[in-house]
This record gives sequence, C-alpha cells and structure tokens, in this order.
Amino acid sequence: MTTTAPSTRNVFTIPNILSFSRLLGVPVFFWLIVGPHNDVLALGILAFSAFTDWLDGYLARKLNQFSRLGELLDPLADRLYVLAALIALYLRDIVPLWVVIVLLSRDIAMSFLLISLKSKGVSGLPVHFVGKAATMNLLYALPLLLLGTFAGTIGQIAHIFGWAFLIWAIAMYWYGAFLYFAQVRKVDWTRSDEQL
Repeated sequence: MTTTAPSTRNVFTIPNILSFSRLLGVPVFFWLIVGPHNDVLALGILAFSAFTDWLDGYLARKLNQFSRLGELLDPLADRLYVLAALIALYLRDIVPLWVVIVLLSRDIAMSFLLISLKSKGVSGLPVHFVGKAATMNLLYALPLLLLGTFAGTIGQIAHIFGWAFLIWAIAMYWYGAFLYFAQVRKVDWTRSDEQL
C-alpha cells in the first residue's frame, strides 16, 4: 500500500483558505472589543476561529493537504488572536499592564532565542507540549475575562475561571521558555563537543 507524500508547494488548499479566514478575523475581533464594545460578536468571531482551527487540521489530515505555509499560518493565527485579545483587554482595563508585560516579554525573549539559533545554523527546536498547553490556556483565559465583564452570575463565574486560566497560562508560558533555553544550552554543548 503506497502513501501520498504531503504537498509542500500547493498554497491554495482548503486548510490554508480556512487559516487565511482566521487571520482576516483578527483585526475585526480587535476593533469590536476596543471600538463599539460589541463583545458578543467578538466572542462569536473567536468561536468561529476556534472551529476553523480544528477544521483546517482535520481537513489537512483527511485530504492529505499539508503544506509548509499551513504549518506557519496555524500558529501565527493563534498568536495574533492572543496578542489582539491581550492588547484589547488592556485598553478596556480588563487586564492590568503587568500581564501584558509578562506575556510579551516572554515572546520577545523567545524571538531573540530564535535569532541566536539561526545564527548558529539551527532552524528551530521541537515544540513542547507545555508551550502548546500555555497557548490553549490563554485562548481560554482571554475570552473568559471578556465574558467576565457581563453582568450576572455568568459574568462572575467567567471572571474567576478567566483569571485561573490566565495565571496558569503565564506559569506554563514561562516554564516552556525555560525548557527551550535549556534545549539551546544542550545544542551549544553538542556543537562545542563536535568542534573538539
């Protein structure tokens, strides 16, 4: 039984189109929160994004439509939604400045790490489950905090769970970063041993 090799050149695949649609929703999502404060519609866009995130992965496997572009678009969309939600919630005084600083400083540190790796000829590191879990917690926390602005019992419960997910996400986010830095030290030691 032969298997078809994943496509790496075809850009116009159904999963990629879904990923593009997720990216197009980011500025609309941001504007709805900071502009008209239409939180219900903003949460609807986020729910649609989550559904298409699952759907593009499912279709990529089902239709064997994998591509390098798809591998890049999927995490990019997640990161942009997190960034948009984080800044929007800060502008709405829903999260304090220290949350923004703690999360963005981790991303800045990781960017410098990737630049350092590329200068040494290393294209990247294996993705940790901790990092994925942290991102998922953020994707739960930020909408819950937005929902926490609603009046009534639902808003109160969402506020509590939103902060719980957020604190757990921050802890895992930085723990994942330390794991990556530990991997880089191993790469450096390996390269030093090879030069000896």
